Amino acid sequence: MKTNLLTVVFLAVAAIAGCQTRASKTAPSVSGKEKTAFQTAGPWKPVTDVRADVAIVYGANDRRNMTFEERVQSWRDRGYAAHFMTGIAWGDYQDYFTGKWDGKPHLDEGQVTVKGDTIWHGRMVPYIVPTMNFIEYMKEKHIKRVIDAGIDAIHLEEPEFWMRGGYSEAFKREWQEYYGFPWRPQHESPENTYLSNKLKYHLYYRALDEVFTFAREYGKSKGMDVRCYVPTHSLVNYSSWQIVSPEASLASLPCVDGYIAQVWTGTSREPTFFNGIRKERVFETAFLEYGSMESMTRPTGRKMFFLTDPIEDWPRDWADYKKNYQATFTAQLLYPMIADYEVMPWPDRIYEGLYKTCAACDTKEKIPRFYATQMQVMINTLNDMPLSDHRVTGTHGIGVLMSNSLMFQRFPTHGKKPEEADKGNMEEGYEDPQFSNFYGQTLPLLKRGIPVSSVHIENTGFPDTWKDLKVLVMSYSNMKPMEPEFHQNIAQWVKNGGTLVYCGKDADPYQTVMEWWNTGGNTYKTPSMHLFELMGLPSVTPETGEYACGKGKVYVIREDPKNFVLNPDNDQAYFATVRKAFETAPGTGKLKTGNSLYLERGPYIIASVMDESVSNDPLTLKGVYIDLFDPALPVLHEKRVNPGEQAFLYNAGQVKDKDKPAVLCGASRVYDEVAKKGFYSFIAKSPARTDNVSRVYLPKQPKDVKVKNAAGEAVVTAEHSWDEASHTCLIKFENDPDGIRTEINW
Repeated sequence: MKTNLLTVVFLAVAAIAGCQTRASKTAPSVSGKEKTAFQTAGPWKPVTDVRADVAIVYGANDRRNMTFEERVQSWRDRGYAAHFMTGIAWGDYQDYFTGKWDGKPHLDEGQVTVKGDTIWHGRMVPYIVPTMNFIEYMKEKHIKRVIDAGIDAIHLEEPEFWMRGGYSEAFKREWQEYYGFPWRPQHESPENTYLSNKLKYHLYYRALDEVFTFAREYGKSKGMDVRCYVPTHSLVNYSSWQIVSPEASLASLPCVDGYIAQVWTGTSREPTFFNGIRKERVFETAFLEYGSMESMTRPTGRKMFFLTDPIEDWPRDWADYKKNYQATFTAQLLYPMIADYEVMPWPDRIYEGLYKTCAACDTKEKIPRFYATQMQVMINTLNDMPLSDHRVTGTHGIGVLMSNSLMFQRFPTHGKKPEEADKGNMEEGYEDPQFSNFYGQTLPLLKRGIPVSSVHIENTGFPDTWKDLKVLVMSYSNMKPMEPEFHQNIAQWVKNGGTLVYCGKDADPYQTVMEWWNTGGNTYKTPSMHLFELMGLPSVTPETGEYACGKGKVYVIREDPKNFVLNPDNDQAYFATVRKAFETAPGTGKLKTGNSLYLERGPYIIASVMDESVSNDPLTLKGVYIDLFDPALPVLHEKRVNPGEQAFLYNAGQVKDKDKPAVLCGASRVYDEVAKKGFYSFIAKSPARTDNVSRVYLPKQPKDVKVKNAAGEAVVTAEHSWDEASHTCLIKFENDPDGIRTEINW
């Protein structure tokens, strides 16, 4: 996860992490499970006692007056399971670059631009070309120490190679070894760009395979079952931000147990085009990012944790953070098949950092108490959030094909100066501003209330990839198939009754790069020609139209999907084709549109109403609800969600056991509950200097509520009130990580 320079200097490095649901060999977590986690570079402190299941300790180096092992133990002593994380593309590895580790300097292994400038993450922290020597350093210097400390879960985050990199001596040597011919400057041709980025992809695939395989084997030698995870941005974001990473291919590696989906305000606020307008669409982008991560692991059964961040790396004001946190938080909850979460990164900067009090002023302050309360309420719902068989509202069964090669043709801009190429790709006049070929396929559907799914071409060999899929939209305008077997899988699915919508002119300069479709005896001018031939279409270059293919159909639209969103009202024909493709597919029915997405997960209600949609109508919900986005936790009988807004509610009317008291929601985590006839008590823990607000369901209105601190003394500032409609007692007090005990009699 990116951080600004000041944060990098303060924390040394940044990361996101997660965990596999399995008992820790070193220490039990607070709840005996590993459902929620957070990352930290520092030791336990009262003000950052987040009360998730797992504390992921960042970096294996000693810091200030504390060793790595002491940092780990400080969290274990407070009941956390301890994991480890560090970057694989950057980190606190100055001893390697300066030559302290092996006697040889390695600054030539940083990623370098065409100008000869090293791409830095921080002071003496370059982005790395992961050579085999660097891989050995990671194994010996960091991985061994972590496993020796008894940690059985390792996270190597952000395997990132910048597309504008590729000019260092180390990279040139890797090129010669991989391709068997001398290095070619990537800015000189689209083919060189493609080959350069494909190599970058390979280098980090190799690095993770090597380091994780070592970690597992070394762990076994010590009687440990070491789990390995990759915290990473989504394929959507990396492609948009022009970064290369292995992404989906890692899900098939035996040494990879899962991922952390690094999605947050900073990634999701990247502007997109829709209806000819370029602007931030945070909820929609986050929904598509989480979707691309979920679909990446679903067919392979690997673990997936979703991340949100109550702030972001770029300094903004608290109101901005709150609004966009709610948008991304809602988006992640709309995937009911995921129920494990990275609840926050860097609690130190969240609870102790200074940020602007308003967008137009320079005054800064620590997190407002009301926002800390709201955030902690939301985090505690993640500790409780169930998996669900319910599906988000809207028409299901429509997917958009993605490939890791989306990252191969985004940079550099040929014919342009490299410094002018940061936000587009105009290779020989071909432009894809703001990654619009992808959003052109997805936003016209999502904005109409269709929860469009992502389908990774790398996963087309897994049967689960095709489960419940009726219509697959694809384009080779901004990606290419890296294996011919992918086409065989797609063609067979269509012949068995699937419906394919192919969009694109196949005119971008990457169509003719050196790849399998034009080498080794193949002479196809474009990769789609091979696909259309396998499907038995009348021509390998079909015009716009509808074609039969076995039991299925193929619809061809000879227009690049970017044009559906770059120009106003230009997505009508595309949507009409998708509608027809869906409604004529076997076992479907009418395609329904709307302006909202709605989901129930146990007692939780999640909703988002989109603007720029089929209507401007609000979504009105009626019942007995607790508003979880309001730090006062008010009880509502009606909730109105306007376009551009989200809602997160607890359905108090869904309490099943009317005789059982329980904390339904609150800004602290609950432990040591005791329920007897007419009596209920619990201990609440949360970070110091924050306020707790909880709603406690009770069979009857309480006669007496006592609130005591860890020493057994009465908390005289505590408050409580009763709401008859929800049968809940609202209790307020200041949090204490040592615990606040509440005793209720009725």
